[in-house]
Amino acid sequence: MEDLETWQAARMAESGQPNPRHVTRMWPKRESELVSGGSLYWVFKGFVLARQRVIRLDEVIGEDGIRRCGIVLDPRVIRTESQPRRAFQGWRYLPPKDAPRDLSTGGDAGDSSLPSDLAAALADIGIR
Repeated sequence: MEDLETWQAARMAESGQPNPRHVTRMWPKRESELVSGGSLYWVFKGFVLARQRVIRLDEVIGEDGIRRCGIVLDPRVIRTESQPRRAFQGWRYLPPKDAPRDLSTGGDAGDSSLPSDLAAALADIGIR
C-alpha cells in the first residue's frame, strides 16, 4: 500500500492535481451512488487491503479521442481488513455488506498493528 501512496503522490506532483485520479474506460452506470459515499477498493496480490473515497467523476478524453472516466479520489488511503478477492471490475458496485471493514487508525493494539502479510494470512485461514 505504501507503493500505491508513493505512486499517487508522484502522479499528483507531476500533474499538479490536488487529488489522485484513476482513469477507466467505462463510465459507471450508478454514478450517483459512487459519488455519494462510494469507494474504490484496492486489491493487492489477491486481497482487498485498502480503499479510497470517490470525490467525483471527471470526463477524460484520451489521446485516441475516446471518452473515459477519471475517478477523482480522496488522497487518504484507508486501510481495510484483509479480504480475499480476485481483481475485479465491479468495485463500484460492492455492496456495503460485502465490503471489508476499515481498520482502526487509533493507537490501540488492534488490527492496525498487524503487518499486512500477517493480516492477509489470518484472513486466508478464516481467523479474521
